[in-house]
Amino acid sequence: MRNGGALAGIRVVDLTINVLGPLATQVLGDAGADVIKVEAPGGDPTRDMGPTRTQGMAPMFLNLNRNKRSIVLDLKQPGDRRILDALVTGADVFVHNMRIGAATRLGLDPATLRADHPRLIHAAATGFRPSSALRDKPAFDDVIQGMSGVAGLNRDSSGAPRYTPVALADKFCGHTLASAIVTALFHRERTGEGQEVHVPMLETMLAFNLPEHLWGATLCEPELGLGYSRMLSPHRRPYPTADGHICVMAVTDDQWHRLFGALGRPELIRDPRFAKLADRVRNIGAAYEVLLEVFPTRGSAHWLAALDRADVPCGPANSIADLLEDTYLAEGGFFHEAVHPTEGRLKLLSPPVTFSASPTSIRRLPPKLGEHTEELLRELNIPPAPASASE
Repeated sequence: MRNGGALAGIRVVDLTINVLGPLATQVLGDAGADVIKVEAPGGDPTRDMGPTRTQGMAPMFLNLNRNKRSIVLDLKQPGDRRILDALVTGADVFVHNMRIGAATRLGLDPATLRADHPRLIHAAATGFRPSSALRDKPAFDDVIQGMSGVAGLNRDSSGAPRYTPVALADKFCGHTLASAIVTALFHRERTGEGQEVHVPMLETMLAFNLPEHLWGATLCEPELGLGYSRMLSPHRRPYPTADGHICVMAVTDDQWHRLFGALGRPELIRDPRFAKLADRVRNIGAAYEVLLEVFPTRGSAHWLAALDRADVPCGPANSIADLLEDTYLAEGGFFHEAVHPTEGRLKLLSPPVTFSASPTSIRRLPPKLGEHTEELLRELNIPPAPASASE
């Protein structure tokens, strides 16, 4: 495994748990940062989410914590708190996703840490902005999906709101946090100045959710409609074929013309309901009904081949099991197998982004709880506590 990466030499002290924070710091680790995962004695809760060979090494943890070193500290103990302070002294970035009040009570707020370390990037992600009355309200992915309107857009046939079946808010906010940290590091590179970075989950998901759905309210005329009608159409879903489902999306006039031709319905090119983009936006339900009528007449392979020949964006509606056998992913090595020192053979995900000059890499497999405690104490020239002290 290759060393290096754009963030080689950057040290990150990571106090995050669950999904959002660990995903953000994993992105930094993939780019070369030395990420030190500080865990409470019980460990990150994701260590127990899913089937395991060894307690504390569940799949969710394994997929969010590569390229990290784990140290166990009980921050309520003065000795362990001093170890954390020593780690922060040598760090470029400090990251947490605890509530603001809890961080302040522990002395981990930006003012306290940056008073002695002005070059430090203090980064946090919480449910809500620090200046609000909701600053200490607890928030998880489902809550933010609801409050940001995502669940409301994703209504089922009964009209009830539904969560998306992925941790959408956690993962998008995690990537936003990683991006914000790198932006702050770039600013420090230019100025020598550290700073506080805060990602509020609610506002971040609103910025994600609303660009296409604010619609008439963008013009300060909500009576013109709210929500992008194509996205909200009940017909916007993978299309049933004679033997499965496929995904198709045409946007431009030319793509729709080629799509109608591939369907054997070229006369629809001249239909005034579908001739231009603005016409299709107004009549998108009728356009989708045409697709729902024609696609079931032939199998998925037939339609995918025909649409590829017509250069219309399309693809299969894969299940997770399908992805494990996908030839495109196999060719690119997206799923790669590794032998973990304690967990044995694992199928893991690869970093998706490529860089020609500073490639990402997997230098460390996900750590066992506290695996690097002694190693890090040696680096800090701190003798380990006697065995009896932790018994």
